[in-house]
Amino acid sequence: MSALHAKTRLPACLRALVCAAVLLGAEAAPARRTPKAPTRKTQISARHVQIHANHRSPRNAQRPTRRSTLYVILHTTEGGARGSLAKLSANGECHYVVDLDGKIYAIIDRHRVAYHAGVSMWNGRTGLDTCTVGIEIVGYHNRELTTAQYSSLKSLLQELKGVYKIPDENVLTHSMVAYGNPNRWQRKRHRGRKRCGMLLALPTTRAKLGLYRKPAYDPDVKAGRLVNADSELAKILYKQGPVREAEVKVVQAASSQFSSNVIGPGRSAWDIARDLYKSPGTVYTFPDGTKKAGSEIRNWKTMPAGTKVEVSADTNENPVEGLMVIGTDGTAAELAGDDITAASTFYFLPASGIGYKTGSTLSAAQAAALPAGTKMLVGYSVGGPVSPKRPVFEICSVRWNRPDTYYLTADGKLTSGDQINEKTIPAGAFVFFRQ
Repeated sequence: MSALHAKTRLPACLRALVCAAVLLGAEAAPARRTPKAPTRKTQISARHVQIHANHRSPRNAQRPTRRSTLYVILHTTEGGARGSLAKLSANGECHYVVDLDGKIYAIIDRHRVAYHAGVSMWNGRTGLDTCTVGIEIVGYHNRELTTAQYSSLKSLLQELKGVYKIPDENVLTHSMVAYGNPNRWQRKRHRGRKRCGMLLALPTTRAKLGLYRKPAYDPDVKAGRLVNADSELAKILYKQGPVREAEVKVVQAASSQFSSNVIGPGRSAWDIARDLYKSPGTVYTFPDGTKKAGSEIRNWKTMPAGTKVEVSADTNENPVEGLMVIGTDGTAAELAGDDITAASTFYFLPASGIGYKTGSTLSAAQAAALPAGTKMLVGYSVGGPVSPKRPVFEICSVRWNRPDTYYLTADGKLTSGDQINEKTIPAGAFVFFRQ
C-alpha cells in the first residue's frame, strides 16, 4: 500500500458508514428518463425536425418518384387546420402542412410527386409538381404566420435546402409560379391565378425563415411567355430591400381591398375567385337573394353588380383544368382566348373517332364555327401512339396518371389519367398532357 493510501485510510467503522451512504444515495437518485422513441405516427428527420405522420395521404402508393427537386413552393391553406388537413391528405395535395401551433404533418412522401402547384411555370419550365416540394402553411395569404409556424417552417426549410441543395431564391410562393390559361376575362396566358402565400415573398418575412435572397422579377412575364394580370400582386411578390412594419400594414390593407368578394365595376368573378370562378364549391348570391353554384352559371356576361361570391375552403385548390365543351362551357373564343388557333389547343369533334384538330390548323373563323358538343383542351401537348416499343412513361413521364392527362382511343373516347390502368392502355392511344 502506498504512503498516500496509508495516510488517508479510514477506520473500518467509518468506511462502512461511507459505503452505506453511497449506496443509499444511489438508490435515492432519480432515474434518468429515457426519451420516448418516435411512434409510427411520428418521424424524426436527419436534422431532428419532428414530422407527424397521422395525416399521411392514402394516395402515396399512386404517386411516382420525382426525378429531380429544384424548388420548394410555399402555400397558405386559406382555411382552418382541420378541414385543410383532411382535404390535403385525401387529395395528396402537398408534402407537408405546418399547423398554427408549429406541428408539421407529412402528407405525401417528400420523394414522391404531390399535386400542389397545378397549372404552373417558372423560368420557362411548366408542370412544377414534377420538380418541387410543396408546403402548406395553415393560414391566409394576407395574414402573418404564428411564432411557432415561423420556427418550424424555418427548420423544415433548412433541412430541405440541405437535402436537395436548393438555394434561397428557389424557395418560391405559389402565387409566383401559378399561371392561368386564357378565359373570358384574360385573353392570354397570365400570371395572377393565385395569391396563395403572398406575404411569404416579403423580404422581412423571408428573413424570419432564414431566406436572404429572392427573385427580383418574374422571369416568364419578362420573357413574354405570360402577361401580368395582377399588377398589385406583382408589386408585393417582387418587393426588394427591407420592409418596415408600416409598409407591411399597407400591403395587408391593399390585399384586403383587392380581396373584396362583391362583383362590381372593374371587379369580375375572376378577380374574386380566380380559377375557381366556375367551381361547384363557389357560390354566387345575387342581389335578389337567389344563389347559384359556379358550375350552374352559363351566362357570365350578365352577372349583376352587387353579387356576392363565396369560395368554399373545402374546394380543391387546383381544380382540374382539362376538357371543356363548346356550348356548355362557352364559345371557343371565350374558352381559349388568343390561343383559339394555337398549336397547344386541341378540338375533338363529336363522333370523330381517333381524329382531332389542332388549333394551328384552323382559322379563327373555322374554330368559332365548330359545333356545340366539341370538346377542347387548351395548353396541352400530344404524344403517341402508345405501343410496346413506346410505353406511356416515355411519352409524358410522371404525368401519365394525372387527372388532367387524357387518353384518346380508337373508339373516340377520352379517358383521364387517374382512370387509366398502365397495364391495359390500348395500343394506338394518343396521350394529351398539360404543357
